[in-house]
Amino acid sequence: MQYLAYEMAHTMLQPMRLATKVLKQQADISKSLCRSPSWAHHVSAMCEVFEGLTRRYGKPEWGITQTTLHGLEVPVTEEIVWRKPFCNLVHFDRSEEVVGKRYDPKLLIIAPLSGHYATLLRGTVREMIKEHNVYVTDWVDARDVPLVEGGFDLDDFIDYLIEMLEYLGPNTHVMAVCQPSVPALAATALLAESNSEFQPTSLTLMGGPIDTTRNPTAVNELAARRSIDWFRNKVVASVPFPNIGAMRPVYPGFLQLTGFMTMNLERHTQAHSKLFDNLVKGDCDSVRAHKEFYEEYLAVMDLPAEFYLQCIETVFQNHALPLGKMRHRGQLIDCRAIEKTAIITVEGERDDICGLGQTEAAHDLCTNVPVDEHYHYVQPGVGHYGVFNGTRFRAEIAPRIRQMIRAIQFKRRTDDSVRFAQPYRSLRSERDTQYDWRTGQPKDDKTLH
Repeated sequence: MQYLAYEMAHTMLQPMRLATKVLKQQADISKSLCRSPSWAHHVSAMCEVFEGLTRRYGKPEWGITQTTLHGLEVPVTEEIVWRKPFCNLVHFDRSEEVVGKRYDPKLLIIAPLSGHYATLLRGTVREMIKEHNVYVTDWVDARDVPLVEGGFDLDDFIDYLIEMLEYLGPNTHVMAVCQPSVPALAATALLAESNSEFQPTSLTLMGGPIDTTRNPTAVNELAARRSIDWFRNKVVASVPFPNIGAMRPVYPGFLQLTGFMTMNLERHTQAHSKLFDNLVKGDCDSVRAHKEFYEEYLAVMDLPAEFYLQCIETVFQNHALPLGKMRHRGQLIDCRAIEKTAIITVEGERDDICGLGQTEAAHDLCTNVPVDEHYHYVQPGVGHYGVFNGTRFRAEIAPRIRQMIRAIQFKRRTDDSVRFAQPYRSLRSERDTQYDWRTGQPKDDKTLH
């Protein structure tokens, strides 16, 4: 009923939206007069804010048509190279006509399946494409997948990742942003268990909920406090007609967006109040920046109910991966099997979605990865979004990831024990393992402290 009520409300708003559009046109005509009245500016701004808050935002375009290599502008083409009902693998192919053929590392960027479209990582792709051959998971809105295609759960997600890595071939680096960190680590462990040649060369986990018992956030506490039946009964709905995926059980995107907005309601209210003021003043740059952000932020997609509920139960309630109890189609996932994949973790100091230490926990699980192939970095002054986008990501985080990937590439080629991970002092107590992964020294060595 929630989904149907939402659709009906959107339909009922159409006459008001049409009337607002006509009113704005009249106000804009008055604004164009030589002596425009002040009321016209206020009415036009009010209509534009209303239009932005009530319209439905479709999937944004990637809009990446070029990049810069060696100071030269290189055209970039976007192509789908692998298809499944719930996901497309997009390759950003750089033209070889300007700087010739490049043998940059292959990088698979796994976008989160958590409500927003993969284009939320547009800034991430733009930065990484400069020195990497980039592929991105482009998840399909569940309401656009016919019911006949079957369901999609966490096991299917892991299967998709394994198939992608097999398609891309050996010597592929993986970057998982937020929620995919858990299935990405699980897929890597499964490939390692079978001694597959398609094991990732490196695995970068960014702001991911590997162990949500560490510094739990409000999001973690909500997921742990409610039973799985509560989520099934309160937030899962069926896609209504006439959508392609009619009757499919989903976690609706508008509910996810409501949760996002209420977490920082005051900030969003102030942002739209400033938008109104800037529209009245004619501050075009500020208006453009606001619209660019909210065009992406307000564009949401539905998640398959099976996947959403299994993530809640496995990751946030049972903590199956850090406790060594997570299974994939009956097979126990053992991260200790990972030996040939370098582990990189990145966290934001002010992350209110994944608390400090939650992503870092991957290092304690991957105990058989060589000591000099562990790398952990905490970016000061950024929240969850800043871990993978924005100025700090471009200036401080991305260069470190590039350096790490290049270093592991060099190490694989030369088989040399090049040490590139810098020891750091942990912000938490150590686990009861024999050696500290940061230094390779026994933990009872008091020089560590």
